[in-house]
Amino acid sequence: MSNPMEQFEVKELIPLKFNGYDISFTNSSLFMCLAVVSCVLLFALCLKKRAIVPGKGQAFAEMIYDFVHNLMRENIGAEGLKYFGFIFSLFLFIACGNVLGLFPYAFTFTSHIAAVGTLSLTALIFNMIIGIKKKKWGYIRTFMPKGIPWILAPLIMPIETISLLSKPFSLTIRLVANMTVGHIMLKIIAGFIVGLGALGFVPLLFDAGIIVFELFIALLQAFIYTVLSCIYLGDAIHNH
Repeated sequence: MSNPMEQFEVKELIPLKFNGYDISFTNSSLFMCLAVVSCVLLFALCLKKRAIVPGKGQAFAEMIYDFVHNLMRENIGAEGLKYFGFIFSLFLFIACGNVLGLFPYAFTFTSHIAAVGTLSLTALIFNMIIGIKKKKWGYIRTFMPKGIPWILAPLIMPIETISLLSKPFSLTIRLVANMTVGHIMLKIIAGFIVGLGALGFVPLLFDAGIIVFELFIALLQAFIYTVLSCIYLGDAIHNH
């Protein structure tokens, strides 16, 4: 049986060095690019023939659009819809990355802390920029909520700072853990298919069932990641 952790190994496809830094194009980079290209092609094909009465493809694209739009309206409000492009892109990128990882010999970049952590950190910086732009100096209230005596500032401000900085950590760990555990289970059970010979159909059926379940988890985790991103963005836009 092969090592189930091998599927998470980042491998160089095109070695590149720049000023002493390793910027090689890896299998992780490849599947990130494939996720972006897949999203673009999907919507390009679905919206190729647009009509007042939508066909199946257009209806599917509009369903995804409405889903994220309603998600933002419920968790942020109408004021946050101006940032729809960011949240929509975030959802599609995570969802597509999760689903692509279910294909044989594919690489799941959403199972790596470096990839998801960078995305989460980008979302945090984006939220902070929006908050500072909207509230100016009032953004300091994020670290010192109204109604709390200033004498407690040395205690409250570090706690609020840690709370803010922990947001990308919670986003990252939740997604990475779910993607990693699911793929390890698939790999382990798949290892029994060949080893059991004629009885291999039993783990094969079980593995097929897990793949269906993992597809649900992949989309669910993209949903959860997007909901939390909306909530964090809402915190930056509205008063503490």
